[in-house]
Amino acid sequence: MRLIISFTALFLSVILMQLSSGGVGPLDALSGVQLGFTTTQIGLLGSAHFLGFFIGCWWAPRLMGSAGHSRSFAAFAAVGAIGLIAHMLVLDAYAWAVMRMATGLSVAGAYTVIEAWLQAKLTNDIRARAMGTYRVVDMSGSLVAQMLIAVLEPASYVSYNILALLICLALLPLTLTRMPQPETPAAPRLKPMMALEKSPLAAAGVVVAAVSSASFRMVGPLYGRDVGLGADQIAWFLSAFVLGGAVAQFPVGWLADKFDRRWVLIWLSAAAIASCALTVGAADRGTAAIMAAALVFGVTTFPIFSVASAHAHDFAKSRERVELSAALMFLYALGAIAAPWLASFLIGAWGHAAMFAMIGLAHLLLAVIGFARMMTRPTPERRTRYVYAPRTTFLIGRLLGRQRERK
Repeated sequence: MRLIISFTALFLSVILMQLSSGGVGPLDALSGVQLGFTTTQIGLLGSAHFLGFFIGCWWAPRLMGSAGHSRSFAAFAAVGAIGLIAHMLVLDAYAWAVMRMATGLSVAGAYTVIEAWLQAKLTNDIRARAMGTYRVVDMSGSLVAQMLIAVLEPASYVSYNILALLICLALLPLTLTRMPQPETPAAPRLKPMMALEKSPLAAAGVVVAAVSSASFRMVGPLYGRDVGLGADQIAWFLSAFVLGGAVAQFPVGWLADKFDRRWVLIWLSAAAIASCALTVGAADRGTAAIMAAALVFGVTTFPIFSVASAHAHDFAKSRERVELSAALMFLYALGAIAAPWLASFLIGAWGHAAMFAMIGLAHLLLAVIGFARMMTRPTPERRTRYVYAPRTTFLIGRLLGRQRERK
């Protein structure tokens, strides 16, 4: 229990980082609209965030090796704060894209430090409880972050300054903690092809998960604006998506452990296609219908990453889990980099329904790949546990590896 309590500083830093990084996406979208940015430029901001995220995941373990955990965390927090404060100093979409790369790098680097710290300090006795707390903290922070745009004025220096203050506050728990800094873990080798070799279906699944989640969270505010939602309603709209994803983890996890995971992915994709149609159809049916559609969209799309990840690990040996997790995260990052820009381009050309058509097509392809793979090889006799996998850093596999093993 004492060790769990000692992790409070880490978890508090997670919440503050989530509030800041999770709030900047929808705020940028609404601010871009007010400043006259094109739809494609607003999508570019979301893509830039994930490009910075990818760079941060790759660079952070190397920086920790030379500067240590606390100083690395401080450096990443400073980069994020600079990126936020600079927004209202240069009112240009492409300059903002560079700033969003800085915030994406910041959150990936900060999470890498936190997860490396957790990995070094966790013992087998408390691992499950600590990781459960970590996942709840991460998801709760993400949920609350979507609500910030209800109180933050778009294109306001004060709004971006508040988000920068949250990053600065995240410095305090970690730098003031009495826990000694752990040894720096070796960075996992990045083998992107490992995911394809182990499971082409899982590789496709994490890319489709990125297309769904990154598009909705980064470009979803434009959809909300187009269907007549105010800023406070857009906050609830995005929160409904996150809440749906959180609620779905338990029943989907049960299904993924009981039935063939390929069937679970296929049925989730079929449900996701239906939820895309439901979301488009709800556009002119009132606020309640729009919120319900967002909730259903989260239920059907959010768990796909974890199910695909579990399916990939069914074909991996214990010593391969860390590198496989990193490979899956790499593919997710690639999909998340491309999706917001492509979604915004389609919205600009054909309206908000085009984004959901793109997401629906991605899930249709995933279902086809699932059927094809079922005819290629049988289900493995020994399967790993289903584990909700946060999409945080390349190091997350170190924390989840032992939880996947069957006893």
